[in-house]
Amino acid sequence: METRILGSSGLEVSAIGMGCMNLSFGTGHAVAVSEGVKVIRAGYEKGITFFDTAEAYGPLTNEELVGEALKPFRKEVIIATKFGMISDTGINSQPTHIRKVVEASLKRLQTDYIDLLYQHRVDPNVPIEDVAGTVRDLIAEGKVKYFGLSEAGADTIRRAHLVQSVTAVQNQYSAWTREPEAAVIPTCEELGIGFVPWGPLGTGFLTGTISPDATFDAATDLRASFPRFTKEAMKANMPLVTMLAEIAARKGASTVQIALAWLLAQKPFIVPIPGMDKIAYIDDNIKSAEVSLTAEDLREIENGLSQIKIQGERLNKDLLNLSE
Repeated sequence: METRILGSSGLEVSAIGMGCMNLSFGTGHAVAVSEGVKVIRAGYEKGITFFDTAEAYGPLTNEELVGEALKPFRKEVIIATKFGMISDTGINSQPTHIRKVVEASLKRLQTDYIDLLYQHRVDPNVPIEDVAGTVRDLIAEGKVKYFGLSEAGADTIRRAHLVQSVTAVQNQYSAWTREPEAAVIPTCEELGIGFVPWGPLGTGFLTGTISPDATFDAATDLRASFPRFTKEAMKANMPLVTMLAEIAARKGASTVQIALAWLLAQKPFIVPIPGMDKIAYIDDNIKSAEVSLTAEDLREIENGLSQIKIQGERLNKDLLNLSE
């Protein structure tokens, strides 16, 4: 697989990373640990070197799974995890809490360093300078290598970057969630920061496998509470999937591959991390790095997107309130 550099940090990762959350949490029941290990290791064998997790996924169990799966080739991969957003403590980026979380994450991941440590959500009660300074100290101690921010706005990114260089920003971004284009991606480009889209396939909607009649279990699937996944919104947004599918058919690719190739074509420092909870999904995802979208293809997609009004907020109100 081709690789990309996250901004000017020098951190080299596979052009497509693996979002590991869905193996444990978020879009259905957790898979068996043995199956999760097989999926993650299959990703590595197929060329993925960038694996994304967080203490909040499970909570805690996804880090344990990722640690177990990647232990045999720890030095050959980049592990990203996150602190500061979990059910028992809520949003918490107090410096002492960050240190506590990092120590616990290191144990769950079965490693002595975290490659890329993100603040999961901005804490309104802790100056971002204090957060960045704490991670700077952890980097100096060798427990962390690189610093990232998740769901952060341009001003927060700038302030953090002055204290400790931000290597990557992970915000939701896809063909139907384009808010980062206004300020965050230009800020990343200006400052030499990589951009890591989460939900690059619209939390599954852009794969073309979800119909407007689909239902989601509120007990295990976050999408049950997302306005964009009501039957009315899915029906209204289906023209986007139809457009991507038509382009995919013409180019001999899948809808998934076109959605990811579109992201890769936006900027050279963008590295999407689609969720992969089945081995069967891995090939489809990574082949997107081989799909070449011409300038004409990109114009066609842009024109199509400009004519489609996406219905429904991207997340529920509580989660949106945590984004800056």
